[in-house]
Amino acid sequence: MPERSDLERRTTELLQRLIRFDTVNPPGNEAPAQEWLRGLLEPAGFECELLAAVPGRPNLIARLRSASDGPALCLLGHVDTVLADPSEWTVDPWSGELRDGFVWGRGALDMKSQVAAESAAALALVEEGWRPEAGELMLVFTADEETGAAEGAQWLCREHPDRVRCDLVVNEGAGPVVDYDGRRVYPVCVAEKGVFRFTLTTEGRSGHASVPRIGDNALAKMAPLLTALRERRPSFDLTPEPEALLRALGVDPSDLEAALRQVEAKDPGLAVLIEPMLGVSMTPTIIRAGEKINVIPSSAELQVDCRVPPDQGREHVMRAVAEVLGEDGYGLEFACDVVGNRSPMNTPLMDSIRRFIELEDPGAAVAPMAMPGFSDSHWWRAAFPDCVAYGFFPQRAMGAVEEYSLIHAADERVPVEDLGLAASFYSDLVMETLR
Repeated sequence: MPERSDLERRTTELLQRLIRFDTVNPPGNEAPAQEWLRGLLEPAGFECELLAAVPGRPNLIARLRSASDGPALCLLGHVDTVLADPSEWTVDPWSGELRDGFVWGRGALDMKSQVAAESAAALALVEEGWRPEAGELMLVFTADEETGAAEGAQWLCREHPDRVRCDLVVNEGAGPVVDYDGRRVYPVCVAEKGVFRFTLTTEGRSGHASVPRIGDNALAKMAPLLTALRERRPSFDLTPEPEALLRALGVDPSDLEAALRQVEAKDPGLAVLIEPMLGVSMTPTIIRAGEKINVIPSSAELQVDCRVPPDQGREHVMRAVAEVLGEDGYGLEFACDVVGNRSPMNTPLMDSIRRFIELEDPGAAVAPMAMPGFSDSHWWRAAFPDCVAYGFFPQRAMGAVEEYSLIHAADERVPVEDLGLAASFYSDLVMETLR
């Protein structure tokens, strides 16, 4: 079994190097990072291939097979990141600087840290002579996750299913500890919400802007819609994953409004994270109207990012929209229609996670959760219905609220000690699963 100190050092060095590859998506340009990872894994004995939907944006698949039948365990990650504005950062976002016990840089949390930890665990095991006794170990590092995975996981699962078919997936989505009311809970992402982005439109009549009442201003008609989206939310829905998380926190989920108020009174930051798990969320993000400053706009459009609990579809969204906005005064057109999905909550993979946490943090609990956002796990569940896909990157030094405040933000960073913790988990999981 690899030593924690060795895994921590190795993961830190791998992460620093990965951050120095600028893989901001768009355009992504993931090829240099993927080729570098292949250069580490192939000499260690992994069968590696790079599959690309478009030039310069390959997905890396590395596998280590056994001679016996058994489960295929996939450690999944993506190497692309969102953008970063260096003027907002304390450090160069692509420096991978080691400072104050943290690795800093874009992707330090989302999610080059997990790619580094998964790679470090696999390489350390192989260097010690370990090989799977049954089944196979897969490392799959994708491109294009941050803009929808059309050239990454979605494309892989659709066009090359036999290359990525597996029984178990461990990906991003959860893992940092939640400290609440004397309890310590490590969430495991077993589900993702669906994505139902839509555009609201209002119509009016153009006219000269110097005479405000000569026309019918479509942009002004957006004001009540924006106000409603800011001040109201749809009714909550009790679904299995947030129910399990609330129970683990010691909160009664029978009345979700009361449950959220209880959490908010004790930990407002945690309430902000839990709220979108409880039902449909609708966030206005982009508004457009008019082309000339002296012309009253005759039409306006507002783009809304809408996320929906697993297995709920467009009809559920329409009820939520009507509840918040009413049924008149706007047009609505969907731009994205992806139903969320889930994996079972009680599985041998969950048991493995619980055993690891019991040893690492005695007295802490493990609980399922639904991710308010979206990850590549969705595509594996959709393509391979029997596949169990969880998100878990355990963190003890950095809690969930702090982590979420840094993802996609300036000064993104990860504690070095959490890198060692996560790599130890992947190492233990691989040995336990593939024996």
